Amino acid sequence: MIQKRTRSLIAAFGLPLAAALGIGLGAYRTPVAAGQLTMAADLSARTLTIKRGDSVLKEYPVAVGHDNHPTPTGRFTVRKIVWNPAWTPPDAGWAKGKKPAAPGAKSNPMKTVKIFFQEPDYYIHGTGALNSLGEAASHGCLRMDPDQAAEVALLLMDNAGASKDWDWVKNILSIGEQRTVNLSTPTPLTITN
Repeated sequence: MIQKRTRSLIAAFGLPLAAALGIGLGAYRTPVAAGQLTMAADLSARTLTIKRGDSVLKEYPVAVGHDNHPTPTGRFTVRKIVWNPAWTPPDAGWAKGKKPAAPGAKSNPMKTVKIFFQEPDYYIHGTGALNSLGEAASHGCLRMDPDQAAEVALLLMDNAGASKDWDWVKNILSIGEQRTVNLSTPTPLTITN
């Protein structure tokens, strides 16, 4: 399973990630795009696109904020990732009566990772409600398939020189620990309607 995910990451993101994961590069000849790593979320299309320079590396479906809790638009910078995050209900009407959830708890809506783009309230995170992807269903965050959110987080870490692999992620999840990673090389995110 991990080997399959690693291969899909290599296919999607090219040689730098393969090298970071310590995988023999002879079998993988994906050309590496030059330029800065960037992310763009299109709220109308409900997609998150990862680019290096002008080359699209990957595009993911996302759920966006619904009308009462829209996702903010503009230019943001991703500087922080929290793996296996705990969840504390925000001080908002929609969260009244909701209980905090520990890292890894089944009831935790963040799932594997949250990637902050406007602290403290807005981030990209996994969701257990996969049927919400492609919909306006969140309270302002960008929701993703938890495995895809983890792929994005690993790519951002690789770009910042803090390369880790799926075994590292599995270890954090298995011990039930929350882990914060501050990116030495932040990644720009543009969110448009």
